[in-house]
Amino acid sequence: MPMTLNGSCQCGAVEFTVESHTPVPYQICACSICRKVGGYNGSCNLGAVADSLKITKGTNEIKKYTAIKDRGKPTEEQCTSQRSFCGDCSTMLWVWDYHWPELIHPFSSAIDTELPIPDELVCVRGDSKPKWVRWPEGNKEVHEVFGEESIESWHKKHGLWVE
Repeated sequence: MPMTLNGSCQCGAVEFTVESHTPVPYQICACSICRKVGGYNGSCNLGAVADSLKITKGTNEIKKYTAIKDRGKPTEEQCTSQRSFCGDCSTMLWVWDYHWPELIHPFSSAIDTELPIPDELVCVRGDSKPKWVRWPEGNKEVHEVFGEESIESWHKKHGLWVE
């Protein structure tokens, strides 16, 4: 059975639950979008089953944002994903993309459930990370863009897939 994740925003206006087969917060993205919406060195998203999302409090407080990739560059374009956040306190809650409608990606920072601790981290989008941003200490795999593995395959490879 997937792991139930309970999440909320910082001010408490929004609360939600979602079921996850991939609850280990192992991948940190340092792209410009994740740094700006997630903070200092980026954000960490989990994988979950989109149909399992239940908003238990604050539906009307949830706002959506569609980010701009490569903002200010000739390659600028609108992302296909939507980021949901609390309109009161700005806590990032989850990301959803129509390319993978069965998945939703809660921000690990919005999850209140005690999450499993990864043995290693995967750091992605080093090509977008400013020099002053440091990757976390400890075991890690660093990629200039994205790694070859999906969230699902990483969890299965490490024996962390929750059935």
